[in-house]
Amino acid sequence: MIPDDADAARTAAEAFAQRFGQQPEGVWAAPGRVNVIGEHTDYNGGFVLPVALPHTTRAAVARRDDGLLVLASAQHPGDDAEVAVVDLEPGRPGGWAGYPAGVVHALAEQVPGGLTVLVDGNVPAGAGLSSSAALSCSVALAVRDLLDLDLDGDALIDVARRAENDFVGAPTGVLDQSASVLCTAGHALFLDTRDGAREQVPLDLAAAGLALLVMDTGTTHDHAEGGYRDRRRECEQAARRLGVELLREVDDVAALAPLADGTEDGEVLLRRARHVVTEDARVLEVVATLRGDADPRAIGPVLTAGHESLRDDFQISVPLIDVCVEAALAAGAHGARMVGGGFGGSVLALVEAGAADDVTAAVTERFAAEQHPAPRTFVVVPSAGARRLA
Repeated sequence: MIPDDADAARTAAEAFAQRFGQQPEGVWAAPGRVNVIGEHTDYNGGFVLPVALPHTTRAAVARRDDGLLVLASAQHPGDDAEVAVVDLEPGRPGGWAGYPAGVVHALAEQVPGGLTVLVDGNVPAGAGLSSSAALSCSVALAVRDLLDLDLDGDALIDVARRAENDFVGAPTGVLDQSASVLCTAGHALFLDTRDGAREQVPLDLAAAGLALLVMDTGTTHDHAEGGYRDRRRECEQAARRLGVELLREVDDVAALAPLADGTEDGEVLLRRARHVVTEDARVLEVVATLRGDADPRAIGPVLTAGHESLRDDFQISVPLIDVCVEAALAAGAHGARMVGGGFGGSVLALVEAGAADDVTAAVTERFAAEQHPAPRTFVVVPSAGARRLA
């Protein structure tokens, strides 16, 4: 059950008081996200279409006067971190604490007295739902408000992105932070990551008798290493070979022909670039459908095509993710695809509103047959972005 804002604020404040013996000066929240369509396009200057989840990370915060940053987490009891603000540097502290520490490091000159921060939340970690962005954005918003800093939404996004990229070392684009800060209830965020243009696209699937079902397969990933970093590097290489700054500048698959040079390396770069170019087109197709009078069920095959591209061209799916997609489609989902950075995480399925339980049961049965634990599932309600709770 997702707590409402008042309950979430009260729980975080109570945890802060119990841990530190004082009340916080406020509580702020930022949501996780699920991307309707548009994976791995953000760092290529492309289009994305996320919605904010009702699941949030909450940051209870108070100012200090001793120059220390003290961090605690309700999800990591006993794993506190304490370091002087002037001593913050990439990797110190590490682990979960690196994300809020990275935010403070980015704003260090404006946080001379230090801060005490306790975070609490329910965004599933490692599920491709941007738990790290929710953590970074909740703290960034708290620091801005508490210290009355002149930072608009775009500046907050940049602070949170730098915390992940430069301090933690996770090579993400701006999708996750943008969704966490900018999304609004009842809408999907249509964002052009090249120039920042944005539109809140109404998304009331319930009115059409539909639902977006998220299925967390329980296979975790780590953006800070491995395949995600490789895919970003490969996209950059493909762009250089094509003579463009960003793959967003290529709007026709035929223009990728120079990558097909007969070498294994060229074939890999062709696949990566083909995914980005076709994924941008899929985002535009979905947005056009949602803007118009068409039956939103029409976006289902587009979602499935996105999964096939991520599986075959971008090569970031894993067997259990594919099993989840296959089982959902066989059970009547209109479309299904993996979400997030890849190599694990969650699947998003477009289903009839009354069939969510049936699809969940079918996937659970398939998982059990292959000796995997049941997935955690929930229906997505497009929710509000980062905000102050108390």
